[in-house]
Amino acid sequence: MTSRNWVHLFLTTLVVGSVTTAVVGFIVRWSEFQQLLSTFHMLEFLSILVWLMGVGLIFSILSQMGFFAYLTIHRFGLGVFRSYWNFVQIILIAFVLFDLVYLRYNAFAKTGDSILPYIGIAAIVLLAGLIVAILKAKQTNKEAFIPAMFFMIVVTVIEWVPVLRVNEHSWIYLMLFPLLISNAYQLMVLHKLNQKSMEERKALEAKTKSIKKAQKKPPNS
Repeated sequence: MTSRNWVHLFLTTLVVGSVTTAVVGFIVRWSEFQQLLSTFHMLEFLSILVWLMGVGLIFSILSQMGFFAYLTIHRFGLGVFRSYWNFVQIILIAFVLFDLVYLRYNAFAKTGDSILPYIGIAAIVLLAGLIVAILKAKQTNKEAFIPAMFFMIVVTVIEWVPVLRVNEHSWIYLMLFPLLISNAYQLMVLHKLNQKSMEERKALEAKTKSIKKAQKKPPNS
């Protein structure tokens, strides 16, 4: 990927994370926002909105760190496990989803609490992973399905760990959806930017060759 396209990916992902966090923040904290709007406290409303967008920038940067870390891990996994890498990823996906339910239920559930809310959270992550993986496979090739699932589930949960440890309800959703959307955006746009970078390199090489050819041509007498 060229540096220009990398900067484009970085900046657009920042916008995606920031806007998504603001929207999710509106939904999660709607009672608070509704009260501010009804009493015309616009300055306080805008300050909270800016704060949410700032938090979204942090989530976006965390998402990008996870994305580029996964690209490195994926290459490493292909080199070490070779044809078994997809199987290893499937095992890790199942392990992470199980732990997302089992460990959180054991850590935070009180006596008599239903396990369904904990399963519901894992189901959201799994569903998002399936949707993005299907779209990625359709746009590229079927071999991209499992890596896309792994990234959307395993990497997202790892990025989500700081809030999972606290287990504050509003923060869980406030962080989850920006991470999912930022991760999905990067995954879906990567092959397009790579293709664009290849075309730009080819165009630059052709231009360089034409310039060198023109320099070698003798001047007209």
